[in-house]
Amino acid sequence: MKETIKNIITRRSVKKYQNRDVMPELIEEIVKAGTYAPTGRNSQSPIIIAVTNKTLRDRLSQLNLDVIRRQRLTTSSGDSDPFYGAPVVLVVLAKKNVPTRVYDGSLVMENMMLAAHSLGLGSCWIHRAKEMFETEEGKNILLDLGITEEYEGIGNCIIGYAAEDALQPQMPRKGDYVVWAK
Repeated sequence: MKETIKNIITRRSVKKYQNRDVMPELIEEIVKAGTYAPTGRNSQSPIIIAVTNKTLRDRLSQLNLDVIRRQRLTTSSGDSDPFYGAPVVLVVLAKKNVPTRVYDGSLVMENMMLAAHSLGLGSCWIHRAKEMFETEEGKNILLDLGITEEYEGIGNCIIGYAAEDALQPQMPRKGDYVVWAK
């Protein structure tokens, strides 16, 4: 099987991580892969905020948890950390005025998750980035980072080394996934 297809088929969402830092070189490779995602009309509307600073990572986790609580949701682990202990958060935002922003940012997320998997790292898409960065605190975080343009949160790509017991078996694909029109 071709390596790319193998990575697509074997990638899983990881929801438990080792307490271990990720080498900066690996993070750089992952975000670089994100920057090569296709975008509508080659607008390159997304940006990636690569968060390795623990204080900011924890602040983003709390902001995400606040959204969960406001929406009366629960984390799938029942945990108080919606980032499941992952040490790195790659926040994807896209320019609000670009009609394809959600699609563009989604492709960035997928590229990064596949890149992480190909490098032996776990990843997971964590929702609520839109809601996080619509809050005053979220807007202030962006300003603190020097981001002044109008962006919409697309997703939080968490990465790290998967805990040994974190990988779930692959669910079978549903029978009617593909409709052939021959």
